[in-house]
Amino acid sequence: MYELLGICLALAALLAINALASLATVALWRGLARCARRWSAATRAQVIFTLRVFPAMAALISVAAFLIPAYAAHEPRHTAEVVGAKLAALASVSAIGIALAAWRGMAAWLATQRLTADWLRHAEPIQVDGMAIPSYRIRHSFPVIAVVGVIRPKLFVAGHVFDSLSGEEISAVVAHEGGHLAARDNLRRGVIRACRDVLTIVPCGQRLDRAWAEASESAADEHGASAGASVALDLAAALIKIARLVPEGARPTMPAGALLIGDDPGSIGWRVHRLTQLAAAGDRPQERRASAPSLAIWVCLYLILVAVALTAFRPNIQVTVHAALEQIVSALQ
Repeated sequence: MYELLGICLALAALLAINALASLATVALWRGLARCARRWSAATRAQVIFTLRVFPAMAALISVAAFLIPAYAAHEPRHTAEVVGAKLAALASVSAIGIALAAWRGMAAWLATQRLTADWLRHAEPIQVDGMAIPSYRIRHSFPVIAVVGVIRPKLFVAGHVFDSLSGEEISAVVAHEGGHLAARDNLRRGVIRACRDVLTIVPCGQRLDRAWAEASESAADEHGASAGASVALDLAAALIKIARLVPEGARPTMPAGALLIGDDPGSIGWRVHRLTQLAAAGDRPQERRASAPSLAIWVCLYLILVAVALTAFRPNIQVTVHAALEQIVSALQ
């Protein structure tokens, strides 16, 4: 019973802390959303990603640093307490959520492997200037330009895209994809998919997912545009040409990759407008200043981790946590 009770308490705590942290994330994003529009896309993507994974990370750190040590140190091995129906139900819901997260991560990995293998079967290796990862030309009805994979990413380009874009536009597209590689966006997309939790059933949480996808694409645009005004304009021209090649109603999905036109082709107009602004602005000091919000969030997270490390193993903290656990077990009988 000792082990079963500990496991059920840990699972229930993961669920409860995740839910509370999700509500806090929703409230925080509502406060930040308006001023976030003034930040650079890279900063916005970093902040949104941090907020998006915060509930899951907060739950894991809290259980590992506080609940498990307190339970192990102060709960008698031959406890008379039993797992009540309410506690068992909460633990079951939490276990199902963890299993679904693991399944989503594995399903995305398997889908990526199948997609990559299928494309490689008929792909032609090519050399693309400025791209350090393996690159391939494929035959596809959709105007594919995508970096696929996390550990060994590969660039895939549909043949008719090559025929439609000029050399300068291809170079601009490569600069955009380099932004995704530098930011490790495929890994972040996988982490967000695995961390989908209470936020996915909250409208604001769903908007947070879409906001990150849009910000990551805009950040890659900014990365490409940083090479110069001409590159920004070439990338804008490439986006327009590729958008016109999209078959009507087609919206292919990328399990662990990012299409150049993003998840929402309807955002092309805004991105083209932004690229023309970047080309006209030349040097962009506001983007360098906009890194402050991202830095502030990381400093806060670092301070929280330091506080956790300093307090988690103090005997009085463990006693307090164990007393709270006793009250919870009693309430859930």
